Amino acid sequence: MAFQNKNLSVIAYANGFTLWHYCSASETLSTISSNGYFNGVKTLMNIGDIVIINASDNTAIKRINLTELNVTTVALA
Repeated sequence: MAFQNKNLSVIAYANGFTLWHYCSASETLSTISSNGYFNGVKTLMNIGDIVIINASDNTAIKRINLTELNVTTVALA
């Protein structure tokens, strides 16, 4: 499956920072964390935003990074 808007929600927003939650019972963490998965909402996300991902096989907290082409998720430092 591909990204689904209905599975993405905002938990908190302040001073240009957003804490997101994405849940999918049918996709793995690897799929959801892949480059470009969140491209459909690229204009809503900012570098440094955090997304909590609940996938079919695991849960993770990732930081959002943006390039000209893709939204990427990276591990928290």
